[in-house]
Parts: sequence; structure tokens; C-alpha cells
Amino acid sequence: MFPEAEEKFIVFGAPLIEQVEIDEVVACMQSGWLGTGPRVAQFERDFSAYQAVLPGQVAAVNSCTAALHISMVAAGLEPGGEVITTPLTFCASVNSIIHAGLTPILADVDPVSQCIDPAAIEAAITPRTRAILVVHFAGRPCDMDTIMAIASRHRLVVIEDCAHAIETEYHGRKAGTFGDFGCFSFYATKNITTGEGGMVISRSCELAARVRVLALHGMSKDAWHRFGDAGYKHYQVVEAGFKYNMMDLQAAIGIHQLARVEPSWQRREQLWGRYMQAFADLPVDLPAAPEAGTRHAYHLFTLMLDEARCGISRDAFLDAMNARRIGTGVHYLSLPEHPYYQQRFGWVPEQFPHAMRLGRQTVSLPLSPKLSDADQQRIIAAVREILR
Repeated sequence: MFPEAEEKFIVFGAPLIEQVEIDEVVACMQSGWLGTGPRVAQFERDFSAYQAVLPGQVAAVNSCTAALHISMVAAGLEPGGEVITTPLTFCASVNSIIHAGLTPILADVDPVSQCIDPAAIEAAITPRTRAILVVHFAGRPCDMDTIMAIASRHRLVVIEDCAHAIETEYHGRKAGTFGDFGCFSFYATKNITTGEGGMVISRSCELAARVRVLALHGMSKDAWHRFGDAGYKHYQVVEAGFKYNMMDLQAAIGIHQLARVEPSWQRREQLWGRYMQAFADLPVDLPAAPEAGTRHAYHLFTLMLDEARCGISRDAFLDAMNARRIGTGVHYLSLPEHPYYQQRFGWVPEQFPHAMRLGRQTVSLPLSPKLSDADQQRIIAAVREILR
């Protein structure tokens, strides 16, 4: 008798990679052009068309973190100014503020939407405030009408962190097109992936052009234009830039990921709906329904586990899922829970009670379009077994 094969591990956020991406990457490698070149240019054009902006308004970079940082630099925010953001986000949102020489100021979230609360933004504004960095959390849009009104009233720059929000819409407009800059992520777990990668949408072509220059050392011409078949082109360094450019190897994946953005969204919507139905009778808090006039990107499906109600702590639940070979995530422990920010800024979790509670209770379940029906049924059965 042979022992039973171990049940496969369901990876959290596993990307759906099809043969067309693999073929494009091979073709890219065979072309000899691996760095920033024609495939990046095509990806930018395709992304601008999807987001309904001009091609000159977008710039591909190597991460959303880079996109956030470079947007603040391109906006000309003077060092020492304050940028208001959410405490319920990945550390990159606030780290990018720090790296831009600015001071992060936290404003608590709405407990239902889990996005930054406009009233908390208003309360956090001081004479030193220069910008608002909003995060469209889990794929749900922030209240952009109210936030843009606040920004206009106080003459503040608005930067949208759209890492979760490629498909997100608010009152008929795409997330990332409201503020001065919209910043997107193509990390491995995101709705569209290039492995690592990001994109900036700017309100103006002039600012986007500056982003492109800043993203490649501050040089006036990128490698494609310097070494292409039109002949060598001299460059000039016009400011001290960064090494934030996207490679053609990454864009080769992204071109085809973007081409499937709608069917991938439809699959995640289907998976989301099944989770909502399957867990409706359990003693947990489920995500709020998308608000009227919005489109949810369905990037994260989060359960909220209150130990007093469901009889198990969040961390014990994570361990129980892992024991059943199912990957989960935590999105996110609130930023004031982390020692670096406590020590540098004196942040205390209790200052932001909604973010603190959500961060201590949240569990994210797999929601990738790669997830099979059978895998989802395994996940549902495991959740129900643990919580009942």
C-alpha cells in the first residue's frame, strides 16, 4: 500500500498565466530586447485605452511603490509637507511618502467600506498638509466626490493608490483618473500581473512626461530611443532620477493579462458571489455589497473574525486553514501596529480604532481567476468546518 498523496496546497493569489504570455516572453527574449522598449510602449498604449485616457498620460514603472514615490516627486511636494493617508493599507503606501521626504499623517477608515473616511481626512488637515493619498481598498472605490471637494477646498494634490483597483469605477469614471496621479500595481497577486510592475496615470501629459524622465535616471531619452534602429541618440540628464523603469520582459506578460481583464474580473465576481452565499449563515462579518454607481474590482475577499462571536481567534483560523493546505492572507494589520512607525511617529493603534479592529480581525481568502470550482469548494468546506 502506498500512502495517499498529500492534498495540493492552494496558493493565495496565484496568477493565471496562459500560453500566450509564455509565448510572448519567449519572443521577447529571442528579440534581444529585454529592457524598456516596444512592448512597454504597447502596454502603455493598451493601458491608456482601457483607462480611457490619452497615451501620453501614462508611464510604466517597475512597481506601484515606485509609482507612488515618483508621483510625489513629480508633483513637486516640498520636503517636510504632510500627506494624509489611511492606516489600513500595505506599508508601501506610507513608505513612499517617507522616501519622498514627506510626513505621513493617518486618517481612520470607514468601518463599512474600509476605505479612508473623508471626515477623518478633513479633521487631519493642517497648514502643512500638501496632499491626500487615498487607497481604493480591496477593489472598492473611495468616496471620491467628497475627497476631491476637500482637496479642491484646501488646494491639495490627490494621489490614488489603485493597487487593488484596476477595474474599479466610481460614478462612471475609472479609479485613478480623479486625482493628479493614479498608481497601479502588477505584482504577482494583483488582478493583472507582470510579476513586478506598476503604472502611473497623470492628469496631464506634461507631468507624465516628467514621470518617465524621473523613472530612468532623469535621462532625456530612454534606451529604446538611444539604441534603436534609427541610430544612436545622445541623452542628457535633466534631473536626478531613479531606476524605476519597466522591462519589456514584464510588459510581455502584461499585454496579454490586460487583454483578458474583463473575463478575469467576471470570474472573480463569480467566486466572490459564491463565497457570499456560502458564508451568509456563519458568525462572521462579510464584505459590504458594492455601492450603487460603483464597480468593485473584487481584488480581496475578506472575512472579519470576532473571536467572541465565532469562537476562534483570527491567527488560530489562519493556522487551521494552513493545516488544511489552503493559503490565506492578512490585509492588513493597521500601520500603527508596526514597531517602526510606533517608534518614528509615535502612532498607537487605539488612535485609529476602526483600522485597529479591522486589522486584527481580517482574513483574505483566495480569489484568483486561476482558482477552480473544486478548489473553491474545498476552501468553503474548510471555512465552514473551522467556524462551526
